[in-house]
Amino acid sequence: MKIIFIHPHKALLPELEAYINFFSDYGIDTEIAAPKWSGEIKAEIEWTFMGTDFVKRNRGGLLIHEYASASLPRFRGVKDFLKARFNARPDFRIFLNEYVQKRFRFKDSIPFGFRDMGIPEALIKMEPLPKRQKKYDFIYCGSVGRDRRMEEVFAAFAKPPLNNHSLLILSRDYDFYSKKYFNSPNILFQGPVKPSEVADYILDSRFCINYRPLIEPHLYQTPAKLLEYAACKTPILTTDSPWVREFCKRYGCHFYFLKEDLSNLHWDQICQFSYSYPDLSDWIWEKQIRRSGILEFLQSRYPYLNFRFL
Repeated sequence: MKIIFIHPHKALLPELEAYINFFSDYGIDTEIAAPKWSGEIKAEIEWTFMGTDFVKRNRGGLLIHEYASASLPRFRGVKDFLKARFNARPDFRIFLNEYVQKRFRFKDSIPFGFRDMGIPEALIKMEPLPKRQKKYDFIYCGSVGRDRRMEEVFAAFAKPPLNNHSLLILSRDYDFYSKKYFNSPNILFQGPVKPSEVADYILDSRFCINYRPLIEPHLYQTPAKLLEYAACKTPILTTDSPWVREFCKRYGCHFYFLKEDLSNLHWDQICQFSYSYPDLSDWIWEKQIRRSGILEFLQSRYPYLNFRFL
């Protein structure tokens, strides 16, 4: 059996590596392709990260649509409607969470499941390290696309007093910002790197920044890198979203909540804050995949599959 994962390579998708590792353990071949090349690859399962997908190319196999996010501004409501109305009908849909599912308002009986973000199991099993020399004062991992509105962060670190502290941006497609802040040597750009290498950079940093604009859909979607920060037990500074508030309440952790204008981003304050971290054993990728319902669906269509615990 073969699964082809299709996406336009515009987003950082740590779940891709998680899926490939999971299915490879069961002897299933996998391949990643951009939409324009996917029709040339023969596979029983076509698994598309949405976006748009107007044509069902894999006539003889299964089509999986995965919605890891609702549409971004501008005109996000219109975009969500058009995707729900005109995308091809898949055999199964996967949504990040109920918020994302409700945004699309599908009115059909196609089976679906939820697959939240996760972390590699290796992070949970990671042994405590002796006192580690830190290379960076702050790290931000993730997208620097226009929808993230990172200008406030860069501007804060480009002037006193934060220009005396280093900020590592671990991302991709950052040429615009790296050129703009060329004269700010404390703002460092690097990447992209493999998902398995991210933890080393986090552990090399004193503080982690989870920054998202306080707009939908960011307010209600899982900040994937926050989970990795927490698994590495590195102090977290975060924007104040309903998702993060609920997460802290549920797991009893303490992060430093940034004001929207970053006016409380002061070195002394963040150093004196008492941080604590959640138990993330339920958030490993394998458990998230198993909870999604996709494995039971695949077994119902291909009875020879057996996704038992290894």
